[in-house]
Amino acid sequence: MSDTLNRAKKFCDRFGLRAPILLAPMAGASAPSLSIAVANAGGLGSCGVLLMQPDEIRSWSREVRSNSNGAFQLNIWIPDPAPKRDPAHEARVREFLGKWGPAPSAEAGEAVPPIFADQCGSMLEVAPPILSSVMGLYPPDFVKKMKDRNIIWFANVSTVAEAKAAEEAGADVIVAQGSEAGGHRGCFDASEAEAKQVGLFSLLPAVVDAVRLPVVATGGIADARGAAAALTLGASAVQIGTGFLRCPEAKIHPAWADALARTAPEGTIVSRAFSGRAGRSIATNYVKAALGADAPRPSPYPIQRGLTAAMRAAAAKEGDVHRMQAWAGQSAGLAKNEPAAVVFQQIWDGARALLN
Repeated sequence: MSDTLNRAKKFCDRFGLRAPILLAPMAGASAPSLSIAVANAGGLGSCGVLLMQPDEIRSWSREVRSNSNGAFQLNIWIPDPAPKRDPAHEARVREFLGKWGPAPSAEAGEAVPPIFADQCGSMLEVAPPILSSVMGLYPPDFVKKMKDRNIIWFANVSTVAEAKAAEEAGADVIVAQGSEAGGHRGCFDASEAEAKQVGLFSLLPAVVDAVRLPVVATGGIADARGAAAALTLGASAVQIGTGFLRCPEAKIHPAWADALARTAPEGTIVSRAFSGRAGRSIATNYVKAALGADAPRPSPYPIQRGLTAAMRAAAAKEGDVHRMQAWAGQSAGLAKNEPAAVVFQQIWDGARALLN
């Protein structure tokens, strides 16, 4: 067996996996059925709990545990400081959004995510095998509580400097997110999310060389070729998000799933148009308009998320992908409309064949 496959096997043995393939935690697209399918196929399920109340976190975990081997991670954003409000600017954003859907109410920008401390408490109560962080690092007191419960910490990073900081803070595994990834950019500093876009195949070997921890590769991996390449570059496992979104178990909107199949790498774009935080989505008509010179800049997170809620809800009801929050990585076109277990097995069988 090659050194590359030995490294992957060591990772699998440590975490009770049959193959070094992790489902990416995707807030708002974490159907329990998808994690159940991936875990039962021999990988790691996941849930992005950003938008979930404590009871929802507990309910999701119970469902996945009762229908699988219990191999999953829970992931949460480390919150940014509260944004500064600008009522005049928010009014301009509401006026712009009114051209794309129901006019947002004056109170729409007041919407806030669930309370971080309460979410963290529920995650500790659930005590999954793995907790992962993104957009920053868990505070030391929470890290201690995790360690006391034998919970492993996966820290998502997007730069070498972030990887070093995560290792110093006590992370057990580094997840290196290339800029190809769909959804929100995982940068610790939100203001740097567009400026510091490092592709996975430059970021990955640099992170592997910079830390002593196992490294998981994520971003733009959606088939056997990508998985084999990432493992060859030093990753111990790969994490896949968009590549599983067309699976029936993902249960995303059919218009979004169909659009993924038509999306070329250049058909995605990073913007703050939906939430106020930089994220990669399909370059829909709304996103392109929101990036136009005559459009007001998006409000900060989470104000922009609240302001776009009515438009996104109307788009889902009407099946209009051009106004949906259609997150997509640059390899979206490789995603297959097949059961998750089939996709999982095809990726791992193909990767092993390439590596052998």
